[in-house]
Amino acid sequence: MMPTAFKSSLTLASTALFGLGVRVAAQRPAPASWSAVQSAMRQPGAMQPQNVIKFSFPRTDLAVSVGGVALKPAFALGSWVAFEHTEGGQDMAMGDLVLTEGEVAPVMRALQAAGVNQTALHNHLLGETPRVMYMHVAARGNGAQIARGIRTALAQSRTPLVPGRPVAAPPAVSLDTAALARALGVPGKLNGTVFQASVARREAISDMGYAVPASMGVATSINFQPIGGGKAAITGDFVLLGAEVNPVIRALTSHGITVTAVHSHMIDEQPRLFFMHYWATGDAVALARGLRAALDQTNSNTRRPGSR
Repeated sequence: MMPTAFKSSLTLASTALFGLGVRVAAQRPAPASWSAVQSAMRQPGAMQPQNVIKFSFPRTDLAVSVGGVALKPAFALGSWVAFEHTEGGQDMAMGDLVLTEGEVAPVMRALQAAGVNQTALHNHLLGETPRVMYMHVAARGNGAQIARGIRTALAQSRTPLVPGRPVAAPPAVSLDTAALARALGVPGKLNGTVFQASVARREAISDMGYAVPASMGVATSINFQPIGGGKAAITGDFVLLGAEVNPVIRALTSHGITVTAVHSHMIDEQPRLFFMHYWATGDAVALARGLRAALDQTNSNTRRPGSR
């Protein structure tokens, strides 16, 4: 049985950010069907569309920088795992764990012992100090058992496992978020001072024979971290079909955005997907226009008339 105090922590009031052009969704209480998974994870999850529940573990313990930019956990250092119900009373989990090089082996051993698969291990950034690795994971079975296995594995790292205190209101943000949303052509939200947008693909995506909602890691991710004077650092990843990879590279590089990695995150997905990570610093709105030019080369679910 979940403690009353734990249950009460699941409900967060929604926040309206007027004048910013930013939509912030209310965090709804999780349905009772997710109570065992939340108890096993020992923290509340955030409900996503299609009854997906997502748990976040920001690496607030790490001080990572790229080219003099100190990375916020919400910007590029957020471990997460998401769960969805599938047929036969089983759950499917997918996630991405942010690890230091020394944490990779012990975390991998613990995941393997728990029956949680690794589907990728690689970089997302270039030139970061200290070096950070990203371990993608997947499993299907009893959700609570999977959650316990992932939490036990994360305990082999220095990942903070106790949720931080909720922030009543985000601090002032030195970005014109309304202008960013207009340039991108998609809505966004603030996570602290980081402006984030997520763009799903139009295709139905499956893995292990089951549908994978966009919130389980198959949506293009866009992050802006303000660095002052209307400038930002940007990072994230595009989710692409093979035919889109090089058109997107050309669109990004022609706008001064560096491609930092192209690789897979999954093993048995249909259709086959590639994940392209990127980095740049500069005028935030100009960078947003570059990202929009790249989005126009994809089969995203928000496209301008006449785009590809």
